[in-house]
Amino acid sequence: MLEKATAYDKVRSMRIEVDKAFAFLKELRQKYPFSENLRRIELLDPDKLFKINPDEVGEFFRLLEGSFKPLGNPTFNNSNVYRNTRLQIGEFKNLLRAAVDSRKSLAQKVDAPWEKIGGLGQDKQLAIKIIFCFNYDSGTILPIFSNQHMRHFVNRVVDAPGGQAKYFSFGQEYEHYTAELLKTKNSLPLTRDWDNLYFAVFLYKTYPPPDSDPPTTRPSGEGKTINVITNQQLELRAFVKLLSELQSKGKITGQQFREYREQWTQQQPNDRDILVWRLKQLLTTEAKPNPDQPKSQPYQKPRRL
Repeated sequence: MLEKATAYDKVRSMRIEVDKAFAFLKELRQKYPFSENLRRIELLDPDKLFKINPDEVGEFFRLLEGSFKPLGNPTFNNSNVYRNTRLQIGEFKNLLRAAVDSRKSLAQKVDAPWEKIGGLGQDKQLAIKIIFCFNYDSGTILPIFSNQHMRHFVNRVVDAPGGQAKYFSFGQEYEHYTAELLKTKNSLPLTRDWDNLYFAVFLYKTYPPPDSDPPTTRPSGEGKTINVITNQQLELRAFVKLLSELQSKGKITGQQFREYREQWTQQQPNDRDILVWRLKQLLTTEAKPNPDQPKSQPYQKPRRL
């Protein structure tokens, strides 16, 4: 990672974009100082979340979403979730209290009952954005909003990931991967000085997950952009998902994850089908030595003496 970090953003253009995002974040924290004063949560105006007649996303979420523009995260794709926070403002205020509670761990904040508000608990992306905005100054959270992306980055940049843990919740898994990535970030003098938002942008730009392909201009030349996804990209996404499932069950290591992914990209379609079939078999059977596997063998439980 050091070589890529050294070569990253030489013209400082991304640093400028991140600084603009921080301006949104600082304004959000100044106007809504919930971390500093819990009583301000009770005074939260519903119109600041979502306005009606006409419908419009409120200032709170406009500032919050503006904080993540350098990551390329979609914003305001579905206004229903913002509307729901207004309709269930009492529940939302309770969740805000949990998000800013310094006594709660990151896992506890992520595992708070965000699902009580429609659209907040399904993938928890917006919930984690809220948690990040009100905890970023602690240095213990990254603006990465998916455990799948977390696993992807850990597999790409962490040399020796910590032992496979058994996760009992989404939040515990998220907390574990966050700690792994921050440990790697802080192990290098160069990246140690980066703020966590800038580090996350570096990860997305340098090691893009399979499901975050860059937009392509429409053939008509209208200037609008769409995501053009090939069949091979779709197949790779499915393969990476299979590898993630195998790793989460302790059937393969992080090193094997990387080796299998590299092997897949270099194979012909028929050979890929065979590799996928073998790995699917591994999901339901005990791992056995196989000369065709990459040299790093799957984790096997030690036999009892």
